[in-house]
Amino acid sequence: MSASSRTSVSRKIWLLATAIVLAVALYTGGWFYAASTLKEETLALLGGQETNGITVECADANYRGYPFRIGLFCSRVALDDRNNGISATLGALRSAAQVYAPGQIVWEVDAPAQVRTSHGLTVSSTWENFQSSLTARNGGVERSSTVIEGATTSIVSSASQPFSLSAERTEMHLRQNGQDLDAALLLQNARTTAEGLPELLPPMTATVDVTLAGRAGLIDGTDPNGIALYGTQGEMRTLSADLGEGRVITVTGPFSIDEEGYLSGRLKLQVEQIDAWRNSLALAFPEIAPALQTVAGMLSALNGGGQNASIDLTVNRGKVFAGGFIPLGEIPRL
Repeated sequence: MSASSRTSVSRKIWLLATAIVLAVALYTGGWFYAASTLKEETLALLGGQETNGITVECADANYRGYPFRIGLFCSRVALDDRNNGISATLGALRSAAQVYAPGQIVWEVDAPAQVRTSHGLTVSSTWENFQSSLTARNGGVERSSTVIEGATTSIVSSASQPFSLSAERTEMHLRQNGQDLDAALLLQNARTTAEGLPELLPPMTATVDVTLAGRAGLIDGTDPNGIALYGTQGEMRTLSADLGEGRVITVTGPFSIDEEGYLSGRLKLQVEQIDAWRNSLALAFPEIAPALQTVAGMLSALNGGGQNASIDLTVNRGKVFAGGFIPLGEIPRL
């Protein structure tokens, strides 16, 4: 090879190396510029919720993931909805999105979490693993899916005895449907216990499938009413509890939650294996065994003495009536 040819090859290699170094430098500068811009925009977005009476804190906010990912990290997350009297705290938050697909975001958060309301309700949760993903489009969140393993939640209310709910696996799915929000929840092998008492019911599988009218913004915090469900109307497509051995209860129908947190609605209750449910509930709540016997007898009579029945329920500001006039109990306000 002649000297001129070697010089030409060396020049091409040098130009290629220079181009690679320049491209890496430009990419690196662009990544860190984007991270800095995203951090400023995130903090501005969180601060912008002040006009809605909502304060959001992402402690030690920072974007990480160079070179191929970018994600928000917080050492602690806190939210305070002053207008609705709701506050919440979470552990460390970690998120990531591929640089080439910034709208597909995965994130996880550490326990514990706690939610408090001005109505005297406190919900505290811990878990073994919490992972979620979301799809962002047009500046908002279009859908979200969450899987939680080994969750335990303690619920303390001024209107009822404290109790705990645990589940081996929890799934939550949210989706914007125009102006409405579609939500689905699954609890596998859920157990309920009350303070100082044995396990109330056998392990159950519970599912919820509901649409909240006009609340699409709940999924990404853009709802002007904040995170509270006060003043919300919706359609319960399915609310079911399955204790196994054919013991299934399903509730469907329209409902609403007023500004004071009371539930109202016209619902349909379907019960399979009436006597088995009566026995299970009577063991868990012996103080209401006589009432359960009356309700079970009424349900069975409606179906000609069978073990499966359907009955209409009317809920008026938390007060539950069967057939519109037989009182069954009361649901505390949220």
